[in-house]
Amino acid sequence: MPDRPAQNRLKLTFDLDRPGRQYGDLMLRWSDNTIPLGYHPVPVISIKGGDGPTVLMIGGTHGDEFEGPAAIMRLARKLSPDALSGQLILIPALNAPAVTASSRVSPLDGANLNRAFPGDPDGGPTAMLAHFVETVLMPRCDAIIDLHSGGKASFFEPCTLVTRTADGDLYQRNLELAKAFGLPLIWVLGANNDNRSINSASERVGVPMIAAELGGGGGSQPHMVDLAEQGLLRCLGWLGLIEGSSLPSPSPSPRLVEIASPLHSVYATGEGLFDRAVSSGQLATAGETAGWLHYLAEPDRASQPLAFPVDGFVLAHTCRGLVHRGELLALIAQDVPEGR
Repeated sequence: MPDRPAQNRLKLTFDLDRPGRQYGDLMLRWSDNTIPLGYHPVPVISIKGGDGPTVLMIGGTHGDEFEGPAAIMRLARKLSPDALSGQLILIPALNAPAVTASSRVSPLDGANLNRAFPGDPDGGPTAMLAHFVETVLMPRCDAIIDLHSGGKASFFEPCTLVTRTADGDLYQRNLELAKAFGLPLIWVLGANNDNRSINSASERVGVPMIAAELGGGGGSQPHMVDLAEQGLLRCLGWLGLIEGSSLPSPSPSPRLVEIASPLHSVYATGEGLFDRAVSSGQLATAGETAGWLHYLAEPDRASQPLAFPVDGFVLAHTCRGLVHRGELLALIAQDVPEGR
C-alpha cells in the first residue's frame, strides 16, 4: 500500500477566511497528566478587513520573552477590521505552554520551538506546532514578523533579523521589511543561521520575514515594547494594511552586522560568577577584558579575566551571574561588508 500523506493534528477553532475580528485557539492536542483528553490552547486572533496582504505576527516562540507578546496584544486592541486593508493573524504566545511556565523551552517535551522547524505532524507537541506554522499558516501569508528578546538569560541590543536567502529578491524584500520596522541595527543571518528556525522556515516557503530582538531579562520593558509596537505599525503601513501614521521615521541608514564565526564570541571557561565589564551595543576590541570569572567555591583561586578574541560589536550579553562552562557571555558580531 502507498504511504498516506501525514496530516497535521492541530486544528483552529475558527475559520481564518471569515472577515472581521475573531478570537480562538489553535488546539494543541497532546495527552499528558495536566490535560489527558483535551487540548493545550494556543490563542490566535484574526483581524480581517478589506482586500490586501495577509501578515502573520508571532510572539512567545520562547516562553520567557514578553516584550513581543505585549506589543502584539497592544495591536490587537488598537486595530479594527474597518481600518485594515488585508488580514492580521496574531499569535501572541505561539509556545503557549512555555509562556505559561515562563520557560524558554516547552514544559511538555523540553524542546526549543525555534529549533524545531520544519517540524513533524506525528512528532511531539513542539514539532507539531512547528509543522502547522510552516505548512498551514506561512503559505497563506505575504509577510511574517516574529518578535523575540533575550529572555531570562540574555539582553540583546534592539535589532531586526533578516535571512540572507539564496533567492536574492527574497533577501531584498526581507531587508526592506526590516528597514520599515525602523530600528538602527539589522542582524543579517547568513552561514551561521540555524536552519531549524522560523526565519529558515520562511525562506523554505518563500515568504518575506523578519524577526526582532528587543532587550531581555525575563520581564516586559516599556521602552522595548514601545519599539516593538512602533515597528509593527510601520511595517503595516509599508505593506499597505493601514494608512500612514505619525510615528517617528525609521532609521535612515541602519547598521548591518552578522555573526562571522561562533568562535568570535566570549564563553564561560568554567563554573563561577561572571563579573561583566561590557554591555550590548558597545564595541569590542581584541584582547580587551569582557569580564572576570570569580570562583566562589574556591576563594583562594585567582579570578580569570576573559578577553574578546576579535574586534567587533557586542550584540548581546548574558544576564546571568552564576555561569557554567560553555555558556555564552558576550555575542560578538562584525559589520557586513559593503555589497553583501
